[in-house]
Amino acid sequence: MRTSLNTLTTVRNLGILAHVDAGKTTVTERILYATGTTHKRGEVHDGTTVTDFDPQERDRGITIFAAAVSCAWDGHRVNLIDTPGHVDFADEVERSLRVLDGAVAVFDAVAGVEPQSESVWRQADRHGVPRIAFVNKLDRAGADLDRAVDSIRERLHPAPLVVQLPIGAEDGFVGVVDLVRMRSLVWADGAGTAVEGPVPEALREQALRRRRALEEAVAELHPAALEEFCDRETLSAATLTATLRDLTRSGDGVVVLCGSAYRNRGIEPLLDAVVAYLPSPSDLPGVRGVHAGAAQRRAADPEEPFAGLVFKVHASATGRLSYVRVYSGTIEKGDTVWDPGTGRGERVARILRVMADRHVPLDRAVAGDIVALAGVKSARPGSTLCDPGAPLLLEPPVAAEPVVSVAVEARRGTDTGRLAAALARLVEEDPSLVVRTDAETGQTVLSGRGELHLEVAVEKIRRDGGPEVTVGRPRVAYRETVVTGVSGFVYRHVKQDGGAGQFAHVVLDVEPLGTEPGVTGFEFRSAVVGGRVPQEYVRAVEAGCRDALADGPLGGHPVTGLRVTLTDGSTHVKDSSDTAFRTAGRFGLREALRACGTVLLEPVAEVTVTVPQDAVGGVLGDLAARRGRVGGSGTRGGSAVVTATVPLAELFGYATRLRSRTQGRGTFTTHPAGYAPAPAGTPAR
Repeated sequence: MRTSLNTLTTVRNLGILAHVDAGKTTVTERILYATGTTHKRGEVHDGTTVTDFDPQERDRGITIFAAAVSCAWDGHRVNLIDTPGHVDFADEVERSLRVLDGAVAVFDAVAGVEPQSESVWRQADRHGVPRIAFVNKLDRAGADLDRAVDSIRERLHPAPLVVQLPIGAEDGFVGVVDLVRMRSLVWADGAGTAVEGPVPEALREQALRRRRALEEAVAELHPAALEEFCDRETLSAATLTATLRDLTRSGDGVVVLCGSAYRNRGIEPLLDAVVAYLPSPSDLPGVRGVHAGAAQRRAADPEEPFAGLVFKVHASATGRLSYVRVYSGTIEKGDTVWDPGTGRGERVARILRVMADRHVPLDRAVAGDIVALAGVKSARPGSTLCDPGAPLLLEPPVAAEPVVSVAVEARRGTDTGRLAAALARLVEEDPSLVVRTDAETGQTVLSGRGELHLEVAVEKIRRDGGPEVTVGRPRVAYRETVVTGVSGFVYRHVKQDGGAGQFAHVVLDVEPLGTEPGVTGFEFRSAVVGGRVPQEYVRAVEAGCRDALADGPLGGHPVTGLRVTLTDGSTHVKDSSDTAFRTAGRFGLREALRACGTVLLEPVAEVTVTVPQDAVGGVLGDLAARRGRVGGSGTRGGSAVVTATVPLAELFGYATRLRSRTQGRGTFTTHPAGYAPAPAGTPAR
């Protein structure tokens, strides 16, 4: 029998989301400490954290890999995933969000909403993940809860529902006023738990005013609360709690709490809010999947057929673990599961409860659990595992397109095979990494989401006992696009070499997709009348045109940002076929592109640089030298903040340059901002 701790209603699957250095990992460590899971507070700066257990994470002081842990609070099982905050590892966040039921978004009380905070928030929006917000670092100089809440409202556009009032400011921050239950919670220095008491007299008037503002905000968003508010002109604590739960789960409001994770202040109320406001697996609709072309839903019920999604794989030379969110049914050690993506059955050798790099064996896992499976050899991140007797294919998370590449080769020729095996393990773990062989140079090319992403991947090869690797200068993923099109381009494909021949005649119009050359995408339309090209051949022409987009006329880069219209054509009674028209589409568009005006596009990134005021001039000059376009500047917490759009190719080595210009005091963050025309003279290769 499962205990009440593990029933569906007492399970919370949540992630910790934030910008780099907002305090995600410290929040996670304090949660583990508060729940009694650990008996010593882990510190990022000491390299003693549970979730940042990889040597690279401890060396760099940032989270690189999503880490799962499990703990218990107030009779609830909390399965928690600490996600990376750096933009290069956004795919780790994407895969984690795909399997989570809720999230805690952590914000810096000085900086407020930062660029990557906004990115992960939008990712959670796409997945429909309910969130609560935790404004961290209230003990820092310049911390301001109201300013941070204003930035949440202005940049993320939810309705922030602030349920706490800080007691003390900056270094004097000692506790919070709970506006729902109108009580104070104060943490003494070194104390692990809060002392509960009445609202301090000096804050009573402000607390009543803020409680009133909270009631009015809730009443505006929730009909039942509005009815009680109109009748009684106030809301009870029970009504307020129930209403905040509804608004959080519907996404109409975001509960905002505050504290200082480093000083262990505000963590217990945060855990209480997780239990009170975020949903359990049973509160959500059944997972949606496909079988035999028909959509199906499977409820979060241990009695349903088993279905789970692999969201992370850890592969090493000694074995592999597949991290799985169990959506329905029950799985036991020794069971056989079915992977509908590969059409293979796999035997589950072990089931493990995950505690970062440590594991606790389990006999079985049920709906709502997040566990690791050993023995499942073919699964990849995004794979579905299900009951062989009740197949179901779940929607996988989408891997982002890589934008930066490096050439890699083994330093010794005899290690080529070892390098290939190490690269294969990397791609198994991280689908946002792509390995290919350049057809022209014969080089092995590793592509990823950014310079740091590739640096970490290459270092992982070395640390996991792989061969010594030589790395070439990173190359960015250029694109080509059309700026002036052609009309009525005629192409005939005729082939006669004995037996049945091939004949296809197409007439194509090619034009830019938008008015600006940075627009990406592809559209295909047919304007053929009178059945001169049958519909099945039209589809073949479109497939051929898509084939032609793989390498453009300027340098063999993928082509984007164009619209192709099939305006006319003709067929042969015997020699026309799908193959002939696909070939005509491919070679016809290739030749049409040579007749068009085309330009090279390069990936650009939005860069946010935070530096001391006295370094602004040098930073602006350096950005200009890197072809950056400054979009704005301002001040935040006594520092200057500059935003600019910079070509990705110009950002290689920028971290070192910025540190030297600012004596190590400058920081910057980036996130992709699409493509822009490359300047004349940029090498096409």
